[in-house]
Amino acid sequence: MSRDGHDISRRQISENALKVLYRLHKSGFKAYLVGGGVRDILLGLQPKDFDVVTNATPEEIKKLFRNCRLVGRRFRLAHIVFGRDVIEVATFRGHHGENSDNISKSNAQGRLLRDNVYGEIDEDAERRDFTINALYYDISDFSIRSYGGGISDLNARKIRLIGDPETRYREDPVRMLRAIRFATKLDMQIDSVTASPIKQLAPLLADIPAARMYEEVIKLFFSGKAQATYKMMQEYGLFAPLFPQISRLIAEDPKGNTAKMLDAVMKSTDDRVNQDKPVTPAFFYAALLWYPLIQRADDIAVESGLPIYDANVAAMGDVMEEQCRTVSIPRRFSTPAKDIWQLQLRFERSQGTRAFKLLEHPKFRAAYDLLLLRGEAEGGNVAKQANWWRSFVEADEPQRIVIAKSSGKAGGNRNRNASQRKRRRKPAAKIKGNTAE
Repeated sequence: MSRDGHDISRRQISENALKVLYRLHKSGFKAYLVGGGVRDILLGLQPKDFDVVTNATPEEIKKLFRNCRLVGRRFRLAHIVFGRDVIEVATFRGHHGENSDNISKSNAQGRLLRDNVYGEIDEDAERRDFTINALYYDISDFSIRSYGGGISDLNARKIRLIGDPETRYREDPVRMLRAIRFATKLDMQIDSVTASPIKQLAPLLADIPAARMYEEVIKLFFSGKAQATYKMMQEYGLFAPLFPQISRLIAEDPKGNTAKMLDAVMKSTDDRVNQDKPVTPAFFYAALLWYPLIQRADDIAVESGLPIYDANVAAMGDVMEEQCRTVSIPRRFSTPAKDIWQLQLRFERSQGTRAFKLLEHPKFRAAYDLLLLRGEAEGGNVAKQANWWRSFVEADEPQRIVIAKSSGKAGGNRNRNASQRKRRRKPAAKIKGNTAE
């Protein structure tokens, strides 16, 4: 597509991306803006990233840019660093032949472990995942090169894989999540052939390193389309491999508190993103894993006879450890998530004058927001507890003193936990001598 056939302007491309494109071009290399940057501009959206592809090797790129660092093991990439802005530059990928294991390697399931095979632009386009990402803006003449019907699919708002879907998903199972993410983010439909193998191949996601899945979850749920993404992931069976503890509870009770909490968290996350309010993985995971935590704590209390507070503290490590087997949660988020959990146990004991001290806790606001979501999901005593705290938080200082002094005993969760444990208690003969409080 010539310059006259599209409306992309260099004013829409970041200054740093243009610097990289021009230097590569002036040094005798081919240079293209590729993928999402081109796609989003054509859709009238503001691109989040500007990626560049070239026939220069990573080592040649590094010689051209002093501010370059080479990253990646599966596929070698160059990151050109401009302060906080990073322009990712990739070398054209080629097809696999009888190559040495040093540059290309797959596992028994077909997943690519190394992929440093270089080629030409036509080969690179065939190695792209979706046709709407096989779009190349040529800095030499400002034309757009579209492969596999990318422009047509963009106009038809269709997500379609390049190549055989099953083979491409086996090469990289994360492509199944990317299909969902692009469909919800761009308000597009997944092509039927592209969608067909997803349910069958969804379990392959269990083999993806947990650290990589952490980044994918952020992209899936922190882009303002969490509700739609969650719904589509459930439809294609992609949620359970990432969050097995949550999925087990939802399978047991599809309309229970866990399912209600999931819907509430996704809606809350979308609202905050769309209002340009901050969102944090600490709160997100604390809310998602609250009911798995409660179930594990009740099990520990029954099995060991520990008081429910101590059982909850013990359960926190178990629940977080199991989640990190599929989706890694960095300590900078898992630690505050545990703080948010612990504060849930203090809310019921802190109505009255103790509320003022709790209000000063650094994680109070996040914990309070979780309490409100729990009140919506559970109703009953938890809703009453949430309403008390809402009136306290929203009151001015003199009103807070009146509310605190007039407050009666906190009920809420303590009663709920006691009744739940009573239902799940083992036969008396098996726990003789235990006195769980």
